[in-house]
Amino acid sequence: MPETAVKPGRHREATLYEALAGAGAGDGRTLAQLREVALAHFYTTDLPVWRRSGFWSTSLQSLDLDRLEAQPQATGVPEVVTRTLPERPRAGRIVQNGGAVVHVELDRALAERGVILCSLEDAFAEHAELVSPWYCKRLPIDRHKLEAANAAFWTGGAFLYVPPGVTVEDPFEIVYAIDGPGVAQYGRTLVLGGPTSEFRVHEYDLAEDFDAADDDGQPARQSLHAGAFECYLQDGARCRVAQFQDWGSGEVFDCSTRFVGVGRDAYCHWLPALLGGHLVHQHLELAVMEKGGDMAFRGLFFAEEQEHLDVFAVDLHETGPSGGDVHWRGTATGESRASFEGLIQIDPGAQQTHTYLQIHTMMLSPKARVDAIPSVLVSADDVSASHGGTVGELDETAIFYMQTRGLDRAAAVRVIVEGFFEPLVAELQDEALEELVRARVAEKLAAAREDIEAYATSR
Repeated sequence: MPETAVKPGRHREATLYEALAGAGAGDGRTLAQLREVALAHFYTTDLPVWRRSGFWSTSLQSLDLDRLEAQPQATGVPEVVTRTLPERPRAGRIVQNGGAVVHVELDRALAERGVILCSLEDAFAEHAELVSPWYCKRLPIDRHKLEAANAAFWTGGAFLYVPPGVTVEDPFEIVYAIDGPGVAQYGRTLVLGGPTSEFRVHEYDLAEDFDAADDDGQPARQSLHAGAFECYLQDGARCRVAQFQDWGSGEVFDCSTRFVGVGRDAYCHWLPALLGGHLVHQHLELAVMEKGGDMAFRGLFFAEEQEHLDVFAVDLHETGPSGGDVHWRGTATGESRASFEGLIQIDPGAQQTHTYLQIHTMMLSPKARVDAIPSVLVSADDVSASHGGTVGELDETAIFYMQTRGLDRAAAVRVIVEGFFEPLVAELQDEALEELVRARVAEKLAAAREDIEAYATSR
């Protein structure tokens, strides 16, 4: 792989925290042309560094891309998938292991009604007239090296199309799995909801636990998920999007860009649950693109041990009237570092927009660090937009009260933290997925018990 020329002493790259806010790379060029342009950007840019509001940075420069392989010939559904995903009715499922789609299923009755669930590669081959106008419609390919890598190198991928007027009760499951070190996974998803359609999408991002060190004593083994997700809801469509991310205990880097666009009188409820990864940087953008659009943007995160989590979430209103409501909660244990920056952006002309952003975080360790940074950019005058953020600690009075009612300290802490997340977990409105999130939070609390006790003793 050619080396990128970098002047000595120069900070290699800084990508600003800002909304995508505009047309993406999909402007009529073919897939091959877009790949060629992305490849050029990949070879002429370096791994990104994001400056985090002057306090600290998120850097991917420790990622050794040259030692990672895309594994386009991976076979079989990894055991982590069968072990993790709940047994429940589903409309369809697509699983990508490494760089290859290894499993696709779709309810036959839905297929007969025109629903499409297939790899994105197959979608371009068999449904180009449907896919091409929407692919990369709002996603860029040149902001940094890993966005360019995704656009240039993705294989497999997932495409979901729900035709106009079709209502689907059970969720579609899209799974990206990494079963060991040394993997570069470029996950690419395109979801299209036709007018007045109604459906659910559950994405699972999973990795097996693996040792970070090579047997030959070489530097730590790594894996990468550089993802791109785009979902477009046409007039009157309604969709609930949920994401469950747990990259396990290995050294997995996740650098992903996700965009959901809401059309006229359409609605989206989007809830990511970010529950594990060595270094995670997510750009999440939910945009109301047409009049009458509405959305609820929820999310939760739990960082532990040495994990580094960096989330930038955008509530974008391009026209009005429109509605929005953003609510995130997160916590950190060990020596982890977590940052959530939420931006409300109301563009010129987006009159009669009403939205609110709140982020609440809880510290569970003296060495952990959590930043909560809400902000607002308003360019219209007939709107209501406000925000708030809090960083708190465990309430000793509440712990004491629970102990007087028969709970030991560990149980009291678990109840408080689980209760802290519960308002958002309940919004998943899916019992199986709710239980999966609750179980993972409980596991993290159990693993951090000694650290939490030490924190309480030190105060």
